[in-house]
Amino acid sequence: MTPRTTDRHHLSAAALALAADGVPVLPLRAGKVPFGNCPRCTEGACGGRPNMKTPGPCTCSAPCHGWAAATTDPDVLTGTAWARAWRDAAAVGYHPGGAGLTVVDLDNAAAIAWARETLPATRVVPTTRGEHWLYRGATPSANHVRPGVDIKSTMAYARWLGPGAGTMAALPDVVRALLVREPAPVWSAAVGVSLPVGGGKCPHRSPVFLYRGIAMAEQRIAEAASAVHNTVYETFLAVLATHGRCGCLTETHTARLFTAAQAKGESPRHCADAWANALAQLGL
Repeated sequence: MTPRTTDRHHLSAAALALAADGVPVLPLRAGKVPFGNCPRCTEGACGGRPNMKTPGPCTCSAPCHGWAAATTDPDVLTGTAWARAWRDAAAVGYHPGGAGLTVVDLDNAAAIAWARETLPATRVVPTTRGEHWLYRGATPSANHVRPGVDIKSTMAYARWLGPGAGTMAALPDVVRALLVREPAPVWSAAVGVSLPVGGGKCPHRSPVFLYRGIAMAEQRIAEAASAVHNTVYETFLAVLATHGRCGCLTETHTARLFTAAQAKGESPRHCADAWANALAQLGL
């Protein structure tokens, strides 16, 4: 990871050098915003956020925008699809998690002071407003884990600003701990969520069918990479379509589903609304 990207005319060359070192890269526009790298997905047409920072439910043959576009494939990096992007690019972006790295993004002097007192020394890259501290090891990404501090690793991208200085250390537990948050209180049937009326026994082959269905629903929500609102609603709808009329669902089941949704950032009210809308859609 040695290239520098001070000259915009050499950005693609820097990207190729990074890719050769196993670092997935992508072109960034001014404002650190990724390009829409295929006609279908330009400006979020596929359902991603308009600034392309979060991929939508892309139906192209391969991920083509946002962090998911980052690649080490030189044929993609130099191909016609990205030719114009590199001409117009303002910076090289990279996917830290794809390279087995985590970036602790320190946005101001107070955050830097906290890092120097709290985190083990590692490679440091100066940024416009602060510093990037790079560690070996990937982890989930999250913004605002504390004032002025973001974590960029999996499912995120960072701007490449040069190799930095210092020896890269292993990702410490103190950084992982920043990602652990207290669970929000679950908005369950006991506080306003209706459950369908029925006999209370699942007639679908055996009770295992219900348990397996709830577990699969939790997994589907947990694995949602985008369109979380829609995924939560569609998952609630699928559960209710299968089990809503026999009345086998309990507050324990809804609490599990709501907890999974809230772990993806949904509020208790969003969960309650999605549940109510699913009930209404099915006429329950």
